[in-house]
Amino acid sequence: MTGLLRKTLFAGFLFALSAGFALADDILMPFVLAGTTSDDVKTAAAATKSKLTAAGFEIVGEYSPYDGADIIIVTNDALKAAAAKSEFGAYGAAQRVSVTRNGDTTEIAYTNPVYMAAAYRMASDLADIRAQLEGALGAEKDYGSEKNLTADDLRKYHYTVMMEYFDDPSELAEYDSQEEALKAVNDSLAAGLGGTAKVYQIDIPGKEESVIGVALKGKNPEDCSGDEFIMSRIDKGTPRSTAHLPYEIVVSDGTAYALFARFRIAINWPHLPMVASETGGTFMSIMCSPGAIEEALIEASGETP
Repeated sequence: MTGLLRKTLFAGFLFALSAGFALADDILMPFVLAGTTSDDVKTAAAATKSKLTAAGFEIVGEYSPYDGADIIIVTNDALKAAAAKSEFGAYGAAQRVSVTRNGDTTEIAYTNPVYMAAAYRMASDLADIRAQLEGALGAEKDYGSEKNLTADDLRKYHYTVMMEYFDDPSELAEYDSQEEALKAVNDSLAAGLGGTAKVYQIDIPGKEESVIGVALKGKNPEDCSGDEFIMSRIDKGTPRSTAHLPYEIVVSDGTAYALFARFRIAINWPHLPMVASETGGTFMSIMCSPGAIEEALIEASGETP
């Protein structure tokens, strides 16, 4: 090997190493604003769905939690394969695309797959899925956090001391088999137990694991578990963070799990203050919600809270 070749290879190695460190140190945001339009939500959602299917995504569910908001849930074989390689990877098997009327414009946004892959400790960084969504919908800017969180930060994230991490799930209900557990959850959602409804289901290939999207409608307008109750109190910024919804139940090896709300909400609003903010959104305004969400999801899993 010549000296010039050795120097070239060594320089290439250093560049690749520094590029890797730069990527690891990149600041990540939970959401991506694809763009805005003057179209109404229905028209914009129809156009968005056409773009997603043309790009190879499978639409597995759609959810309108309140007026002026529509959420499209998508997956594909690459997302399912990535989920299969990760413990509780089912949480990352779907990406959520939101269409939200905000003032005089309609915002099209989506969850940032790279951010979610880190938050859910997945084996893949889902950068390919990010590129696919960008190609289909565009990417004006990333948003949703002021915390300067990197992928390494997100893999060990919790909101504050004594609050849950990703690997501190809520065990909602346990059954003798995966088939029995899935039936119990689906039957309970169909019956609307806990003020819930089913939005989608994705079965992870090669594993006894499924993720089920859950609409938290609340038993009444003041039910702290309700999606509209929570979003009306904390989703006050621009662009909106509508793609936070819907919540998930993961059924794995016969047990139904959910992420604790103190993690699941905080990961999408990591900078939201406890007691005061310029927009008025605070965690104090939804202090009743984590417990109420857990109770609703326990009922949705076929158990009595």
